[in-house]
Amino acid sequence: MYRIGLGYDVHAFAGGRDLILGGVLIPYERGLLGHSDADVVAHALADACLGALRAGDIGELFPDTDPAFEGANSIELLRRVGDLVRERGWRVHDADCVIVAQEPKLSKYRDLMRENLAGALGIRIDALGLKATTTEHLGFEGRKEGIAAQAVVLLVDCH
Repeated sequence: MYRIGLGYDVHAFAGGRDLILGGVLIPYERGLLGHSDADVVAHALADACLGALRAGDIGELFPDTDPAFEGANSIELLRRVGDLVRERGWRVHDADCVIVAQEPKLSKYRDLMRENLAGALGIRIDALGLKATTTEHLGFEGRKEGIAAQAVVLLVDCH
């Protein structure tokens, strides 16, 4: 048996914060605003897994009203989601992610982001795709107001 999950996340840029994407510190003048480290790609991937698992979303699992998750490392949160997937008798067979940002350019960080994300889920790196795109200056991403990410996962039943 298979299940597919889709995840989406968005955060606005904010001064005085680090930009963390896929668990990688990206040199940039602004970071993303959020209760945790605001790693949009890790959040989208976690939500995709939770959706396929039919286990709600990261807002339910790691609420921004809980001080325990303030400044949380999103790769660690994704690791916990990966653990939950396995505890429920499933495994991530494949995942694909896209980061939508006008700036900064991300291609040189892609392999390290893939390593971090795949490692958090306990899957091989070749089972996780990641790319980045711009919006040709359209929308909030194109106006450099924030970054969005989407992810899709395929779970396989291990029962």
